Amino acid sequence: MNNVVVFNTEEDGLRTVKKDYQETALRYLWGLENVGASSREVWVNVNVALIGQKTISRASIINSLNDMVDEGMLTFHEVTGKGGHRRIYAAKYDEAGTNLYLAKKFILRMLEVWPEATQETINSLTS
Repeated sequence: MNNVVVFNTEEDGLRTVKKDYQETALRYLWGLENVGASSREVWVNVNVALIGQKTISRASIINSLNDMVDEGMLTFHEVTGKGGHRRIYAAKYDEAGTNLYLAKKFILRMLEVWPEATQETINSLTS
């Protein structure tokens, strides 16, 4: 299980933790309001959104969706249809909820690794 979220201090917004196509996939799923979508639907919509910029492989989308499940940002349920089983992915949180989830995850980990320095920094920001 890959439960690692890397924070890139050079970027802004979701790009601090996700690549452009991953952010596009997440935004697509947010727009569905927990209805969910198959990896194929996400793949098609991401490539339509990125027309003229680049093309993303379906494997990259599937791997990213599964990583976001492992990270706790997405959920899925399986359906059976023509061709066998497939996952239907849905956002676990809306955009604001995702931001809160990630912020909490980072801060809790920092409190584990550097408890005094993190708490001192939090206190200095709130005073």
